[in-house]
Amino acid sequence: MYIIIYDFGTSSVKTCLFEIDSKIRLAASSTAGYGLYISDDGGAEQDTQEWWAALCSTTRDLFQKSDVKPAEIEGMAFCSQMQGSVFVDENGNALRRPMNYLDQKGVKEYKECMGSGLIKVSGCSLYKLLRNLIVNFAASTSAKDPVWKYKWVENNEPVVYNRIYKWLDIGDYLVLRCTGRFVRTADSAFATFLYDTRKGKEGWNKGLLKMYQVDPDHMPEIIDCTDPVGGLTEKAAQDLGLVKGIPVFGGGGDTTFVNIGAGCTKPGDTHIYVGTSGWVSTYLDHQTVDINAMITGVLSAKHGYFNYYAELETAGKCYEWVMDHLALDEINLYLDQTKVTDVESKYLSLYDYLSQEVSKVPAGANGVIFTPWLHGNRCPFEDSNAGGMFFNLRIENGKRDMIRAVLEGICYHLRWLLESEMRKVKTSDTIRFVGGGALSPVTCQMLADITGRTIETVNNTQEVGAIGTALVVAAGVKDADVLELSRSLVKANHTYVPDPENKEVYERNYRVFKNLYKANAKSFKELNA
Repeated sequence: MYIIIYDFGTSSVKTCLFEIDSKIRLAASSTAGYGLYISDDGGAEQDTQEWWAALCSTTRDLFQKSDVKPAEIEGMAFCSQMQGSVFVDENGNALRRPMNYLDQKGVKEYKECMGSGLIKVSGCSLYKLLRNLIVNFAASTSAKDPVWKYKWVENNEPVVYNRIYKWLDIGDYLVLRCTGRFVRTADSAFATFLYDTRKGKEGWNKGLLKMYQVDPDHMPEIIDCTDPVGGLTEKAAQDLGLVKGIPVFGGGGDTTFVNIGAGCTKPGDTHIYVGTSGWVSTYLDHQTVDINAMITGVLSAKHGYFNYYAELETAGKCYEWVMDHLALDEINLYLDQTKVTDVESKYLSLYDYLSQEVSKVPAGANGVIFTPWLHGNRCPFEDSNAGGMFFNLRIENGKRDMIRAVLEGICYHLRWLLESEMRKVKTSDTIRFVGGGALSPVTCQMLADITGRTIETVNNTQEVGAIGTALVVAAGVKDADVLELSRSLVKANHTYVPDPENKEVYERNYRVFKNLYKANAKSFKELNA
């Protein structure tokens, strides 16, 4: 069977054509980018027409790269970035540019609501926290959470607010564009923290909607990730170059499916993902929360299971930044010589090249330390004012030290997230490392050395979210158990064991790294508040 999955990230979509039988094979893929518009007021917005243009061009490109015909496609779904906000009218038209998960314009709304009350925990009203925790083991403790985007529009754009028919996440909007149905998948609904996860009570919680003053009429019908939503409409089929009526499944968020694509399907299995963002996630058969560290168990694609999820918002984005601002000015000649026009191939080639260069720098980056908080931070501390920095630069340091320090800084923070998870759950001794960051053996070994864990990688590591989504769709079509299907099809391809010779320098640098936020929190606030 052939399935199309749209792996819809922060800055680009990778459209994947999978063939699934006794194995899962990536038959073809195509990538296209779109803008992320950052504004001085904390905004991070995108454009629906840019999204749709990227989907259309990449879908048509699949059939130029393979012998598969559109009529052979048996299903399609989205694996998308989460905690965005798309406000649409009754015709499904976006009323304003969608607000990306990085958007933090709603700081005022967040503080006015969660900062009220006599008793507070982590700066939030204890009463409101407890109400949320009872309902879903989570709470809106960050100004970047979707409800504050909604409230910001209500307070600042009344004309838009008064025209809202439904409030969707990004993947849900794309499903709407393909099928004409206004729905939210359960994982997308949970990401608003207005969803009740208690057994027998799953759905929008009326008490939370009232507490946050969210209009219940704006909340769409909730479906499961595995549910077929409907057939592809004639208009969408014409745009995409597909056949009308292809079943479109619910799909869901990237955090929902990556564990399945990584083969981490037993309780206690831990994986680390590095794409534009990054995270540490442990698969659980129960839900738990660490409100102080901003970690909670988010819904899995399978009922009764959860991903205990700790996020770093700018992981690979830091490496993209360092490529643009520290590397490209010196190696444009290298890029010219590759004569590669495809953006993804060019960056993969550049990533390989820089990995070779940083491998010449010793562990510890000759004393340079980087903090990967280029757009604030959420976990294990919430601070939208936090920023990135290079610490301990000396006259003998060069750009290669700084580039290695960026990779090490990402790994230090991932270790911090891993240790934060260990306070509540048992993490696995062997960790699956997936996402674009896992393409570099240098980074894989660095992660093993810094965490002290054995690191495994898998095939098609950049497509793990799409693979997980494809397995969910295939399991639905075949009436199979998706966890068993994942275990049988997803295997490790490389293993990295910690090098004891690097332990001492990394332990020293990690201690300094963790102290940098506390030592500079006031300065971050003075500069960026």
